[in-house]
Parts: sequence; structure tokens; C-alpha cells
Amino acid sequence: MQRVLLLLPAASYRNEDFLAAAAALDVEAIAAADYCERLAPLWGLGPIMALPFDRPREAFEKAVNALETPPDAVLAVDDAGLELAALLNQHFGLRGNTVGSVRKLRDKLEFRRLLAASGLNCPAFRHVGGSADRPPSALRLPLVVKPRRLNASRGVIRADTLAGYRAAVERARRIQARADRDAARLGLIVEEFIPGDEYALEGVLTEGRLQVLALFDKPERLDGPYFEETIYVTPSGLPAAVQAAIAEDVQHVCRLAGLTTGPVHAEIRVNGQGIWLIEVAARSIGGLCGRALRHALGMSLEEFILRHALGHALPEVNHDAGAGVTMIPVPHRGIYCGVRGKALALAVPGITGIEVSVDPGHIVAPPPDGGGYLGFVFARARSAAETRRALRKALSVLKFDLRAEVPLRIAGESVAGEPSAARRPWL
Repeated sequence: MQRVLLLLPAASYRNEDFLAAAAALDVEAIAAADYCERLAPLWGLGPIMALPFDRPREAFEKAVNALETPPDAVLAVDDAGLELAALLNQHFGLRGNTVGSVRKLRDKLEFRRLLAASGLNCPAFRHVGGSADRPPSALRLPLVVKPRRLNASRGVIRADTLAGYRAAVERARRIQARADRDAARLGLIVEEFIPGDEYALEGVLTEGRLQVLALFDKPERLDGPYFEETIYVTPSGLPAAVQAAIAEDVQHVCRLAGLTTGPVHAEIRVNGQGIWLIEVAARSIGGLCGRALRHALGMSLEEFILRHALGHALPEVNHDAGAGVTMIPVPHRGIYCGVRGKALALAVPGITGIEVSVDPGHIVAPPPDGGGYLGFVFARARSAAETRRALRKALSVLKFDLRAEVPLRIAGESVAGEPSAARRPWL
């Protein structure tokens, strides 16, 4: 039996789907996670369940010591485990990307530097470390402020004025400081805002060659000041020549970064000046959005990725109808207490499923502070346009009960809770 080491962040939406895919393939899944190294032993978890993904060298030593025999593949489910997966694949002599290649793409500043040297469209950008009272003189408003290694739009803020820029930098710094132990060293990236329509490419690399699995349209405008994702639909309505050009640009950047194998997810904007790559990541699409591709792949996206990593035969991709997903946005910060209208939403023609991914009693918050969603709505219809209409209709009838937080007071001070990641437990 083949064995795969899965690096499963404790707060990931997708752990259950990857474990189910391994079971479907009759593959032994060795689960590794990033639970607290002090609490994990109290819960009866072994050392491999308490790997510090954000300290990949230390995590590498712990993982190697915990494994009695080498696995046949190592897969990181999310950004957090990419560098560790690269180290382990190299150590065991398995197919994988180098640490340098995944690091270039994960770090937004390094990605922009790579893009600027590539000859492709790249917005003007600067690194912001210390004082940030004024934007760098080379940049023009509006600007977008970004933490360097956070995902899911956390800390990403558009600023249209000087005062707005100062506030955005301070807020982004606070968010990054809570989420990244290297925040002070990393600083932020500031870049000129790119107008246009946004798209997402899902693909896989085999010996450096990119196969596009889907190009998603994002019909809702993402102009800020925050950038919460909502609807994705496929197949794209872009002309075939533009779709081919997007794939070519993504392929080019992967080659420049040294990325050669595994899933690739890219975010793209298109406007009158051409194609602009917002990011290219050495991982698959986040959340539960990959479920929208089940019919096109004939299996789950997670099973497709496992098959690819283990060298199994892959199916043909067939987009014979429209498919899509809505990431249910968090309207405002609060305590999630329940949802109404789920039966009505499921009755909308074309809706195939609804997954509420946050438990009652959890604090939730929208971007830029929060990094999660209330859940996901899935649809499949005869066309992308019908799929989009079904998703919008279903979302309109779902009513979420979010209540104000009750402040915790300690020694006369009010302490606000951290927002929940809105993800389901998997152990």
C-alpha cells in the first residue's frame, strides 16, 4: 500500500476532503498537523501532530524522527506547510518543488520582484518597513497595503487618501503581527491598485508543464477597500485567446520561480492594459471551493492531486456544464448563532449543496481581520450564467444570526476575542 504524508493545518477547511481522497484511493494517509506542542501531548497526540509549520527546519527534524519509513509522497494542504513539504520531499528523494521556489511565490514581495524581472505586467510596488507616514514617492494613490505572507485577503487594504494609507498600514501591521511570528522582520508590501475584472486559474504542473483544470470568473467586483471573495464560476466567459495568454503567463512565472510539479492556483486581473498576475501559489484553491470541480474531474480535486503526486493515471477534464461556488461572506464581526433559509436556498434550481463551516458560539469577522467564511454554496447548471444566477439567489435567502460580543473584563480591562477561523474540526 502506498503511503502519503499529509501536512494538514489544524485550522484548514480541507483536511477531511484530503483524508477521504486517500481512503478512496486505498492509500495510507499519515496525518501531520500544527497543533500546539504543549497541548498536543495532553490530547494524546504524537510529535508529528505538533509540527511548527512556520519553523520549517525545526518541523523537518521532528517529522523525520517521527517517521519510521519514508512515505511515497508528501503534500502540503495549505500555504503554511509548503516549505516543510519541500524539505521533506528533497530529503526522501521524492518529486517536489524546492524551498526557494515555493518561498518566492508565497512571499508577496518576492513574487512582485520576480514578476518585475519577468517582463510581464507588474504594478509599481515598494517594501515598507519602519516609518510609513507617507506613501513611497514613486507610488500613486490608490494603493493596496498587504502583509507579505498572509492569505485569504487578511490584512489586504486599499487606501485612496494619505490618511487612509496611514490607517491601512497600521491596521495591516497589527493583523500581520497577530498571524506571523516574523512580522517585524518582514514588514509590508505596498503597490498601486490594479483595476479590472478578476479571475482565478486552477492547474497542475507536471515536469514543469502546466495543465489548466479550470479558469473561474469572479463576477462580483473586487475594488476594496477590503477584498472578500464571493462567487467563482466556470467555464470562463473570456475569449479563448485571453484564456490561453493567462495560462502562458502563469506557466512563465512558474518556470522563473523554479516550480516544477504539483497544484498551482493563480489570481489574475484583466483590464485594458492586459493581464496582471495578482498572485501565483504552489497549492490548490482554498476553502472548499475545489468541490465545484468534481463533475469536471470525475472525482474530487483532492483525489486528483493525490493521484498526481503518487504517479497514478489522471482523468480527462470535461467542463460539460456550468459549475460554481459562493464563499458565504461574513457581513460583520460577531458571534455566530445560526442560519435560517437553508431549505429555501437548497430548493433553488441548480444548487447542489450548502456547507456551513462555522460552529455556533464562534466569533467571526470579515476581511481584513478575518480569514474565514461562514460557509460555501455549490451550484451546477447548463451554463456559467445560470450557475451564477443560482448562486446569487441562494445567497440572498440565507440569513445568518450574528450577535454582538460580550466583552471579557479582566482587572478592569476589556478583552476582545479573536475571530474564529470558521473551519471544521477533523480529528
